[in-house]
Amino acid sequence: MSATVAMILALAVGTYAFRLVGPALHGRVELPARVQELLSAAAVVLLTALLATGALTEGGGFAGWARPIGVLVGGVLAWRKAPFVVVVLGAAGTAAVLRAFGMA
Repeated sequence: MSATVAMILALAVGTYAFRLVGPALHGRVELPARVQELLSAAAVVLLTALLATGALTEGGGFAGWARPIGVLVGGVLAWRKAPFVVVVLGAAGTAAVLRAFGMA
């Protein structure tokens, strides 16, 4: 067995173990309210960082202005509670139009 296969199996077992721990410990472990607040804030920060890196970078460098502006348009549409299809098409359409006009 190669090292790559062994690592994939180890990650699969670890992922499955994490999925089992939640239901197994539900009701047995009580987290303080402060810890729950911190975990909620940490989730928001993590998702924001993921959004920022995905929207602003490509191949280790700046992705250009079309992508962040498209993400911004999609965010505004989502905030205004537009249907999901409208959000996706609005963001993609904005980025496409900006790229067509040379704003990479």
